[in-house]
Amino acid sequence: MGSNSKPVEDIIARSNGVHFSGLVSRDEVDKNGHKEELPTTSAVENGHKELREPFVIGVAGGASSGKTTVCNMIIEQLRDQRVVLVNQESFYYGLSDEELTRVHEYNFDHPDAFDTEYLLSCMENLKHGKSVDMPNYDFKTYKSVLPPRKVNPSDVIILEGILVFHDPRVRDLMGMKIFVDTDADVRLARRIKRDTVEKDRDIRTVLDQYSKFVKPSFEDFILPTKKYADIIIPRGGDNHVAIDLIVQHIRTKLGQHDLCKIYPNLYVIQSTFQIRGMHTIIRDQETTTHDFIFYADRLIRLVVEHGLGHLPFKEKQVITPTGAVYTGVDFSKRLCGISVIRSGESMENALRACCKGIKIGKILIHRSEGDNGQQLIYHNLPKDISNRHVLLLDPILGTGNSAVQAINLLLKKGVQESNIIFLNLISAPQGVHVVCKKFPRIKIVTSEIELGLNEEYRVIPGMGEFGDRYFGTDDC
Repeated sequence: MGSNSKPVEDIIARSNGVHFSGLVSRDEVDKNGHKEELPTTSAVENGHKELREPFVIGVAGGASSGKTTVCNMIIEQLRDQRVVLVNQESFYYGLSDEELTRVHEYNFDHPDAFDTEYLLSCMENLKHGKSVDMPNYDFKTYKSVLPPRKVNPSDVIILEGILVFHDPRVRDLMGMKIFVDTDADVRLARRIKRDTVEKDRDIRTVLDQYSKFVKPSFEDFILPTKKYADIIIPRGGDNHVAIDLIVQHIRTKLGQHDLCKIYPNLYVIQSTFQIRGMHTIIRDQETTTHDFIFYADRLIRLVVEHGLGHLPFKEKQVITPTGAVYTGVDFSKRLCGISVIRSGESMENALRACCKGIKIGKILIHRSEGDNGQQLIYHNLPKDISNRHVLLLDPILGTGNSAVQAINLLLKKGVQESNIIFLNLISAPQGVHVVCKKFPRIKIVTSEIELGLNEEYRVIPGMGEFGDRYFGTDDC
């Protein structure tokens, strides 16, 4: 990358302190303990399936860090969506009679204080569309009381608590993990105010409990889970920029959710903040041609790799240099790429980088005024294309009319519909409807679903004329 390129990390400078653990340098990982976890192949391949389930957000952090405020702000901004809040505090074990006699010696900040098995059961039922009876924990009696809280399944489930990242089984349920990072002095001041005013406790008792249980448990159990967070928010609810960015990401996931429910042949690659950061750069009208190409190529490569994951494979065994047998897979050899001139040609380098020596053909479609009609005016395809799997390349799926023309040509040349995989960076819902309804057996692989089309049939928010920006001809 040239010296004039702006790294994805620069985007974070605008976010007022919100930290994305997937975007830090390796030095920062070692220093702060933040762990970058790249999506696995299985996660990407199952990404379509995961979009069918409710979107689960975990919100962790120390006591009095502002977790509840962050949750309430997210819920407020998602008021047009079905959102349910699940508090880990509801799953405290009830205290025995003996424990009640020395309640001030009980550590409520220890993982063993929670009925995690019951929490897992409730969360699994909610994820599978079932209503649950959530326990109603009373902090005066230190027991669950009747009646339980009835919780119905929703589009978004927010699980909040000091130790929701502690158990890996609970973490695995989450599509987004947020850690609210607030200074220890601020948390202590809030706790003193809350416990002395709201719970009528003596300040000496509050400080004693803090030093004996709260502070050690934070350092031993809560702080170590910070490394699992996708997003780390300093200052909690005071960080409005961070909340806005999180809500925007959730809305994107929900939009993908709706389309993927309708069309099982639509695949949206698993979104991360690294991907969102690259999208931010290439959508910015101020981005230079050099940076546009660099980050567009990175996104295209991700789409191509995901598309290749949908090709048929054969099991293959090889002998490793250690003399051991490794059972893997062999790639499909009967493959070609077809680019829709000229934007589609921008995707050819990524395809060649992934598939050595692959054949690539061309289709030229003239887009008439308003993109209401197209005319196929040129094609150069491999002679044996009917015997191949085809990766159709066009970075933007707008109205879908050009895609229909290209796919009809491939079918006319003998390509099986189920052997076509259409790869693009962004897709408008209108285009997805057109293509998926007409060709239910092809696969569409994209990185983001757009809001729609404007009066001029341009994708919104979009990224402008992709071909002009990529090939540097936007000023010609």
